[in-house]
Amino acid sequence: MPTRIDRRFDALARDNRAALVTFVMAGDPDLATSLSILKALPRAGADLVEVGMPFTDPMADGPSIQAAGLRALAAGTTLRKVLDLVTEFRREDDATPIVLMGYYNPIYVYGVPRFLGEAKAAGVDGLIVVDLPPEEDNELCLPALESGLAFIRLATPTTDDARLPTVLANTSGFVYYVSITGITGAGAASSDTVTAAVDRLKRHSTLPIAVGFGVKTAESAARIAARADGVVVGSAIIDVLKASLDAEGHATSSTVADVTALVAELSSGVRRASRPSSSGEARSAAAGH
Repeated sequence: MPTRIDRRFDALARDNRAALVTFVMAGDPDLATSLSILKALPRAGADLVEVGMPFTDPMADGPSIQAAGLRALAAGTTLRKVLDLVTEFRREDDATPIVLMGYYNPIYVYGVPRFLGEAKAAGVDGLIVVDLPPEEDNELCLPALESGLAFIRLATPTTDDARLPTVLANTSGFVYYVSITGITGAGAASSDTVTAAVDRLKRHSTLPIAVGFGVKTAESAARIAARADGVVVGSAIIDVLKASLDAEGHATSSTVADVTALVAELSSGVRRASRPSSSGEARSAAAGH
């Protein structure tokens, strides 16, 4: 049965445009504001939403997302409260795909069977767990798939053709291509590099390819959307959120509006991207539709 993620990418393929995938940290800067932002993202133009699970040792994240996680933890955000946010979001929106992104330690401590059952019940559609390699699929990936949750794997510029089949073996939902080496929020890949990487990944998989890391403006989003199936933006959104906070790090009257204004701008870039006219037909055919 098609999932929310499948349905969204298939619908966008028919419209011949890429998805805007936005990342926000659950509980940043507080749980109430975080919920307001989460609810506002689809109205601003987000097609899929990645929700960060705050963790004390986020080794793949740059300073912006690390700080967001610390703000969320200071506000009392727990893994259970992350799931509660998704439950509240689902009261109003049953269509927008939600993917939880983070690290394995909090899930392990929570208990894998409990986490998967509660995540599915809350309305989560998929997981990105950046510190679990394919060799550890029995830990979480395979149980997640059995629970009906997509397990989205990251590919990087250093993932060569020999390694890709292993990375993609149990990947579902979409492939997240990290366009640069290093931490989030650092640098940006060239359009030619991204195009070559997407073409290479498509030779190995029929899943949609979403490209992230280094996307900060509508222009950079449009360049990636011209070739990829999705454009992922995280650090730029977190930076705008942080800039809206008061001196004590609390939300202000402009916090939600500033975040959604950036998302609307990014969405406009994605929607105006010039794409090959056959890309939508190709994606639908590859998906068997």
